[in-house]
Amino acid sequence: MRIAVYLPLLLPLLAPLGARLLTERCEPRLATWLLAAASVGLGAASTLSLALLAATAAIRIPLLATLGDWSVNSAQRQDPTELSVALIAGLLLGGAVLAAARMLWRRARTLAAAAIDAACMPARDGLVVLEDEAPDAFALPGLPGRVIVSTGMLDTLDPAEHAILLAHERAHLAAHHYLFVALAQLGATANPLLRPLAGAVTYTIERWADENAAAATGDRTRVARTVGKAALASRRSLARTPGAALGILGRRKGPPAGAGPVPRRVAALLAPPPTLHRGLALATVAVLAIAAWSGAEAAHDLHLLLRAAGAP
Repeated sequence: MRIAVYLPLLLPLLAPLGARLLTERCEPRLATWLLAAASVGLGAASTLSLALLAATAAIRIPLLATLGDWSVNSAQRQDPTELSVALIAGLLLGGAVLAAARMLWRRARTLAAAAIDAACMPARDGLVVLEDEAPDAFALPGLPGRVIVSTGMLDTLDPAEHAILLAHERAHLAAHHYLFVALAQLGATANPLLRPLAGAVTYTIERWADENAAAATGDRTRVARTVGKAALASRRSLARTPGAALGILGRRKGPPAGAGPVPRRVAALLAPPPTLHRGLALATVAVLAIAAWSGAEAAHDLHLLLRAAGAP
């Protein structure tokens, strides 16, 4: 196998840099698409590379070589990949596949439960008001989804801020942000080096919803104030009632969502609207194209190896 098989395993090292540039400089909707695509694409490419490397070890196993009509000695001569590297790749591949399958199963169960909960909630215009003194608001995916707001949050905000809050949460449902989060996390589960991309998506979907609320109300400063006010109220509530963070999946947002990202969101709203930044988009597409090309080249190399290892 040539060096091409290793490129998809090295490209995820760019994830921290890519996540930072896209979240800070790119329009949040485009950034979310690019981050999710990069996480899925690079996760799939690195998994394919592990599979191709593992296959070079599989054909050296006498039983499998006999079944495939391959020559073990010929395979060893034709393939420069060390057997130890191929075996490690096989172990990593098994771990990645199991982790991804487990993540998909858990996420499917969570979304199914959310959809059932949403269907059972009577709502007016998709809004459900909970009698709860703790300030809280989230979007619950479903067919259709629901925006859940506590009476504590409604009491914290004034009527104009209620409209901003609802516009923000409805943007999560309208754009199916939970799918972007799930896809980004799937890629990061297959390859832990991609976790910065998945973490960035949880931030950019909030920025996307913020920008939607700003466009709907026409007042970026008021939206920034509402974001900070709601986050501060939620953090004070969490000091009394600890909770776990799942954001749009219907659980109370934890301190990490209010400790760092919220000031950044407020600062972004107080600044001019972000631009698309086509340069970053092209760079992301180029990285994905390199990963796809590398995977195709590595697959072709394996095909040639199998043909050369065919027993006479």
